[in-house]
Amino acid sequence: MGERNLLQYFYITLKGLAMGAADVVPGVSGGTIAFISGIYEELIETINNVNFSLFKTLKTEGLKAMWKKLNGNFLAALFLGIAISVLSLAKGISWLLENKPILVWSFFFGLVVASIIIVAKSIEKWNIAAVIGLILGAAVAYYITTLPPSENMTSLPYLFLSGALAICAMILPGISGAFILVLLGSYKTILDAVHEYDLKTIAIVGAGAIFGLLSFARVLKWMFHHQKNLTLAVLTGFIIGSLAKIWPWKTVLETKTFGEKIITVSEQNVSPFSFAGDNQLIAALVLALVGFSLIFILEKVASKK
Repeated sequence: MGERNLLQYFYITLKGLAMGAADVVPGVSGGTIAFISGIYEELIETINNVNFSLFKTLKTEGLKAMWKKLNGNFLAALFLGIAISVLSLAKGISWLLENKPILVWSFFFGLVVASIIIVAKSIEKWNIAAVIGLILGAAVAYYITTLPPSENMTSLPYLFLSGALAICAMILPGISGAFILVLLGSYKTILDAVHEYDLKTIAIVGAGAIFGLLSFARVLKWMFHHQKNLTLAVLTGFIIGSLAKIWPWKTVLETKTFGEKIITVSEQNVSPFSFAGDNQLIAALVLALVGFSLIFILEKVASKK
């Protein structure tokens, strides 16, 4: 990886913005966006640079050498984008999800369908293992989307585990971290902790997330180095399996109230035409096409780099 210029770092920040926007939606993974925009493997490699040898480098060669070894500029540019996005878009996307859900989900549905094509295109060899990996990945992701959410969990070891599992889901294309927290029953606890500045809970979840990120990134790095084809097939399967979760047209069967937030517990996918008198169909299709096209534009830009 040669030295990047300021414009290239600006592009990475934009990719971070897109990742943050995806992570705000419970059902879309920032990992999917990282993959499409061509920074997924670098992100995994960079997370793997975080280890004790960094402190050794800091001690012997100084801060500049440590920062370079960490690939710090890349991480800083990316996390700046994610942070800006989460802080500025969270409210807007929440409002849209409550008031215009079909339009939001249509856009993301188009986005995710295009992602499947892009990720599948990077599988170099289709063999029995790749096909089985794809089917298993899709089955696991689909099964996760059908699980009922747990009751609210507040024990600290459980919150540590929630943080670890949610961050793993965030790195995996297909499954969203927010959705995993809803399933585990820790979504409300963590949301309340953030609103009430409950630093103890935030610290426990944060520690779990760091532990999950560092350990899971090692597994992914090994997979990419030794079983790249199979890994890509499983990841493609994950994204296919998650499509059921983000199908725009649903009827809600059951909801639960978490403080001020109402979370859907179970829902059923239905045909767009069952929404009689709903004049959103054309707009939804246009937005799905916009989401679909956007991914291919992103990929063209990424491959030019």
